[in-house]
Amino acid sequence: MNEARRDAWALVVIVTGTLIAAVDTTIVVLALPTMMRDLHASLSGVVWVIMAYLLVITLVATQVGRLGDMFGRVRMYEWGFVIFILGSLLCGLATTETALIGFRVLQGLGGALVTANSGAVIADTFPAQRRGRAYGFTSVGWNLGAILGILLGGFITTFFSWRYIFLINVPIGAFAVGVAWMVLRDRGERIPRALDWAGMITLGGGLFALLLAMVDLSAGPPDARIETLAVLGLAGLVAFALFERRVPHPLLDFRLFQNRVVGASFLAAFFQSLGNFAVLFLVIMYLQGVRGLTPLDASLLLVPGYLVGGLLGPVSGRLADRVGPVWPATVGLAVQGLAIFLYAHLRPGTPLGWVVAASVVNGVGSAGFFPANNAAVMKGAPPGAFGIASGMLRTFANVGMVLSFATAILVSSAAIPRRVAFAIFVGTTALRGRLLYTFNHGIHAAFYLSIGLVLVAAGFSLWRGPVAEAEQKAAG
Repeated sequence: MNEARRDAWALVVIVTGTLIAAVDTTIVVLALPTMMRDLHASLSGVVWVIMAYLLVITLVATQVGRLGDMFGRVRMYEWGFVIFILGSLLCGLATTETALIGFRVLQGLGGALVTANSGAVIADTFPAQRRGRAYGFTSVGWNLGAILGILLGGFITTFFSWRYIFLINVPIGAFAVGVAWMVLRDRGERIPRALDWAGMITLGGGLFALLLAMVDLSAGPPDARIETLAVLGLAGLVAFALFERRVPHPLLDFRLFQNRVVGASFLAAFFQSLGNFAVLFLVIMYLQGVRGLTPLDASLLLVPGYLVGGLLGPVSGRLADRVGPVWPATVGLAVQGLAIFLYAHLRPGTPLGWVVAASVVNGVGSAGFFPANNAAVMKGAPPGAFGIASGMLRTFANVGMVLSFATAILVSSAAIPRRVAFAIFVGTTALRGRLLYTFNHGIHAAFYLSIGLVLVAAGFSLWRGPVAEAEQKAAG
């Protein structure tokens, strides 16, 4: 196999990894009501089917990126597929709520190995002048995965069983493992590193307690337990921040923030994820709770946006290669802010075409931001730290994603009875009468909060400055 063909197949494998990880962020949402009925699960418990996956990916992203630096990025990438396949199989066979959540943890570990090492594998496989294009194709994988998650989630859950939303990952993952074994080669230098177990425990404990408090507050009135969890969560995060400054090999290597391009890119990813990830759930809640659509019909209206984002991703990546990542990423964030502004004007009688138009605008913005921001991190990071930088980028985005998810439920449920808002989120009820207008006002507040967060991300993206200088420093 010649080099060009090998690189093409390598890109197929990496895009496939991104695709199946993206599928599992959206496919589960549509199956929540069916899961709850089949497993006799609680409302708050079934939401942890999503949260557990995201939380594990958040916690271990930098550690598995570090394992890639130590033992080979391709080896860890391939093991990620194997673990993801096993976790998916077990999820499909789960018979209880607790078992399903536990197997989602295993699936999340595999997903973390895949997503955290994908950027480093690209950096090892492709020269700097072609990485933006490669990251653009991974953006296609992410958007295509979100589309497939929406379509397959609704179709499989409606006509078959929710179990197949997990089992479908098995043949896809097996294909990717086989191709990866044939075409991917470890080319980076092996660097001995230590794992930060204490950092994982403090960050994990803090996030878990805080998220548990937020989810419980969304489902019921505040009480002493929720207040205690919130205090413990914040204390854990403070302890993590203080502890990380003193360990030789921290979970988050804040020394990378000394490079303004890399540090600003991390923060841009965090605030973009914090602001924009909630939008998907807010729009679905509007379409289900205010407009009374089924989960499948609601999600189909968002497909055009993901399709546009996927098609434009490679174009944006090539543009970032030519002009640098600052302006494509910053303009992309501004466009996403515009899309959320359009969503914030949804009313009970707004034509559904407005939702489609806003989703397309959001897709254009995501296509501008993600490939350019990823390229900026890899160009600015030292060659020996590609794995750590890739993992940290994913970690900052995932922390924003998890907090965004919980915040969306919490803010939108403030205006109506919490149990009702929670039921809307999982698709088990729709609103009528005065509650409908009250809830619509509540999600408007969440949309405007998202706009502010995305604009903060745009500020960091613009502030990062020329990437060429950072690339020279990294090489030196």
